[in-house]
Amino acid sequence: MTPPSPAVEWVQLVDDQDRPTGRAEKLDAHRRGLLHRAFSVFVFDTAGRVLLQRRADGKYHSGGLWTNTCCGHPQPDQPLRDEARRRLGEEMGFDCALTVISSLRYRLPVIGALTEHEFDHVLCGIYAGDPRPDPLEASAWRWLDWPQLLTEVAQAPESYTPWLREILARCLPALDTWIHDHCTR
Repeated sequence: MTPPSPAVEWVQLVDDQDRPTGRAEKLDAHRRGLLHRAFSVFVFDTAGRVLLQRRADGKYHSGGLWTNTCCGHPQPDQPLRDEARRRLGEEMGFDCALTVISSLRYRLPVIGALTEHEFDHVLCGIYAGDPRPDPLEASAWRWLDWPQLLTEVAQAPESYTPWLREILARCLPALDTWIHDHCTR
């Protein structure tokens, strides 16, 4: 097998139990709706506020929408948590310890006839500081009280990414528990 080119972004294809089945180029996986591994990072401060990013307008999909702190795809055959921390540094310019708290599978259409068909792992961490986002990844950021995020998503869902809405709909108890156990209010 020929090693992947460093210029091409690869994703780990998986079955419905998150077992590796192969690899695909990232954009091709989204065009064809292939199930692949992903992660969604939620970083909180000690007061329980969540750090959100607004996806840069130039992103190939969902540009200009608000979303969780960081999301991405681990490189095939790489440790999930390490890859999530690597991507957090690339997107938001900082690092923190992360804990996997949940996972879910979804198939969501996104603009441009693309499909987010992902086995998504939800990770949480604590950070005390301001991010230094890459402007090609995030055009804005803000700390938001957790209850306020839930209210805003309910009132204006079109302002938020489809996967953030799906995670909140399906993983809210796990997120609430993590916040309760790790943040002082």
